[in-house]
Amino acid sequence: MKHDQYDRSLIRDVLKSTKTIAVVGASANPSRPSYGVMRFLLGKGYHVIPVNPGHAGQEIHGQKVFGKLADIDEPIDMVDVFRAADQLPGVVDDVLALQKLPRVIWGQLSVRHDGAAEKAEEKGIIVIMDRCPAIEYPRVMS
Repeated sequence: MKHDQYDRSLIRDVLKSTKTIAVVGASANPSRPSYGVMRFLLGKGYHVIPVNPGHAGQEIHGQKVFGKLADIDEPIDMVDVFRAADQLPGVVDDVLALQKLPRVIWGQLSVRHDGAAEKAEEKGIIVIMDRCPAIEYPRVMS
């Protein structure tokens, strides 16, 4: 798939069909974008699971933080990535090692790595990059 543009209907379908989101790179710091996006997603009714090895066992927005994706003991619909773009291949490898693959990997603003996207797409995972669900939600869901 080309990742320069995404059809509005694809974004809407992803946001409507997603129930559980793992946020890789979740932060407990209110000044970090992941903190606000996580709050936004929780406010829209999503089940959000923060993933950050530095905060494992703690809570962010009342949600238990996991150290890595493999530690999560429930199915994930979407993995929302707040990591540097060069870290995306490693996140994709972690996703592909899961017993049950998520439907979507979503790279936040500036998180784009076409090779990693291709690897995930070969396994049937939808990949959206360089977008923010908190920005896209009001744009496509209204």
